[in-house]
Amino acid sequence: MGGAVTICECFARDGLQHETVFVPTEEKVALIEAFADAGFPRVEATSYSHPGRVPAFADASELLQRLKRRDGVWYKATCPNERAVVRAVADLDQGFGANELSLLVSATESHTERNLRATRQEQWARVERMVEAAGRRFRLVGVISVALGCPFEGDVDPASVAADAARFRELGVTHVTIGDTIGAASPRSTKALFSRLAADFPDMVFIGHFHDTRGTALVNCLAALEEGCRWLDSAFGGVGGHPAEIEYGKGFTGNVATEDLVALLEAEGFRTGVDLDRMMRLSERCEHALRRPLYSKVARAGLPPSLERQAAYG
Repeated sequence: MGGAVTICECFARDGLQHETVFVPTEEKVALIEAFADAGFPRVEATSYSHPGRVPAFADASELLQRLKRRDGVWYKATCPNERAVVRAVADLDQGFGANELSLLVSATESHTERNLRATRQEQWARVERMVEAAGRRFRLVGVISVALGCPFEGDVDPASVAADAARFRELGVTHVTIGDTIGAASPRSTKALFSRLAADFPDMVFIGHFHDTRGTALVNCLAALEEGCRWLDSAFGGVGGHPAEIEYGKGFTGNVATEDLVALLEAEGFRTGVDLDRMMRLSERCEHALRRPLYSKVARAGLPPSLERQAAYG
């Protein structure tokens, strides 16, 4: 293994959807720009969710308007429905906005009805309209939630996930996130799914999105890498995992911690492009933003000795 790995920093969206305290817009903008400065090529910036349902992102347009654009950085916004895409297009017409949009489906009927308030058939019809509304003006990323285990239906058939990937490809969406939404995956199930997807869709980019609900996120990231995956999602401090009004894992869930993932990848010889010294300082800033210690092991113990010199000298 080895080579470059593209990491999307998800603190500002997936991380904050779990929070009940609103982080001020100017603080979020400063953090997002600092993520880009630290070398993250993709940053999940916000969501065009209904502000009444997810108040954390009521400032989506204002936040995107304030962000400084830079070459080589993709700012992603999540779009749960067609109205969200229309908002994203309107912002782009005003000269600002995201350049990457996430379009959501769930791998099971039960999770679709609970999380998206629709049947799978209805949600796929929405996705078709969303792709049409986006008009090829963004990089579109399909997201398949609960792809490795559902809180309501249990194990998920890899064939069903592959069928969803095929539907995205038919719509021209060639980047697809595979979500271990409840942290139920194991290295064996991860390898089986990512191996199948790589074989069936060699022209697509699959993104590993692992939650650390049961302490398996890092090993599952490595398992996905062994099957050729080179795009991963993470969030500083291991925050996030589900909207505040929906609870998985008895409320104890979260993304794989960025600090821990980057440290592991760099120690294993992968190139993340992330400045380790800036990453550690950003870890402290994210804890300050949420006014509490977060869940990263590296934030508590520090970088391993093999990486300390790299952090000090860049």
